[in-house]
Amino acid sequence: MLQGQAGQTYRVLLTGGRAPVTLDLARMLHRSGHLVFIAESMERHLCRTSSAVEQCVLVPSPRHHTQEYLSALEHWVKIWQIDVLIPMCEEVFYVAAGAERLRQHCRVLVSSLEQLHVLHHKYDFNMLAKSMGLSVPDTHLIQTPQEWLEKQHVLKGDWVWKPVYSRFAAKVRMPRLEGSNIVINKDENKNVNRRTEELHRPQISAPEKLNSLHHDPPGEDTLSLASPWVAQQYIHGRGLCTYSVVHEGHIVAHAAYDSRYRTGNVGASVFFEQVQHEGTRAWVEHFVWAAGFSGQIGFDFIEDVTGQVYAIECNPRATSGIHLFHPGNGLVRALLEPEVMLGEGIEVTPQSGDDKAMLALPMLGSGIRQIQSSRGSLRAWRTAWQGARDVVYVRQDRRPFFEQFAVVLAAWRLACSQQITLTEALTHDIEWNGEQR
Repeated sequence: MLQGQAGQTYRVLLTGGRAPVTLDLARMLHRSGHLVFIAESMERHLCRTSSAVEQCVLVPSPRHHTQEYLSALEHWVKIWQIDVLIPMCEEVFYVAAGAERLRQHCRVLVSSLEQLHVLHHKYDFNMLAKSMGLSVPDTHLIQTPQEWLEKQHVLKGDWVWKPVYSRFAAKVRMPRLEGSNIVINKDENKNVNRRTEELHRPQISAPEKLNSLHHDPPGEDTLSLASPWVAQQYIHGRGLCTYSVVHEGHIVAHAAYDSRYRTGNVGASVFFEQVQHEGTRAWVEHFVWAAGFSGQIGFDFIEDVTGQVYAIECNPRATSGIHLFHPGNGLVRALLEPEVMLGEGIEVTPQSGDDKAMLALPMLGSGIRQIQSSRGSLRAWRTAWQGARDVVYVRQDRRPFFEQFAVVLAAWRLACSQQITLTEALTHDIEWNGEQR
């Protein structure tokens, strides 16, 4: 593993150039004097036109052409003489599968595929955290339509249904919650309407044999359901998210933020404001130490009216918490030189709660929804809008702002041709659903 020196310039390869977090990190790395390279399987992506990037290369789809993808990464790691490879999106699982060969040429910021799978699988993660004595919602694995029918008669109260492999709240089924109000912020005593959404029956696929990552004939150990689901107890409260950089079980960088504005009612966050929250910080510290984790990791929490936090799922990759570390010198060091940071006893946190960030285009969509709500909600949204920087638009690096429209258009065309949602189209070629265990 590389040992950092003062003033050393690193050659860093980022994957997932389509993501705003990748663009933001690329700019942070560039400001810190490092050379940034991008490998992306989508032709149009945010980093393609950024002045913070030295070179971009179009690589095969990690999901559909895994071995070709890994060969391409290895090729460009050698050509560009990369020091550190940082996977940013769900291609992290495919990078982890090829980490042994890639580590012959550079440091790869990724944990083992076996560990990543447990964290990505919503039921296995829940069971692991529970075994550590950490608070999680009551969760049940559903592998057949018959089990789904049985759970309908057994489970009482409000439940959330979702696939064990999913991202950005895709296909999540929320419970039907009738109009009473509940208190979700015990400190500010704010009342909000409980959601009223119809629970649809999950479409659980029939068993099928999943091809291995190396495209070998599947054995009996690969026999699995294509899409198991979980039923998870619905906990009333406010949503919180965390993002951490961890090295051998020790937190090197950490941020927490709430989920005030989202894509849709339960989608990804689009507004990011740091919150100081010792409960989530302690939960994360306990978990990553017990798991011996290394890499980037994010958690989604619910804080109930008593202040108790429950982890509802884990994202073992980069998450939007990166946006809180602007301008990012500390985060860059945490990613590139975690051993040095630990030796110095430094944990990086966002510099100031005054630096708020947003994704402007989806944030506008959230504003439209506020118009249909109360006047106070619209005022609060306007205040948030005016006080936040757009992650994509930077005056010195404007071209990615215009590139994002091309990215959305390309994803929309794919969504239409594949009859999937726009969100699913944006991850269609990189998502990982347990293809190799």
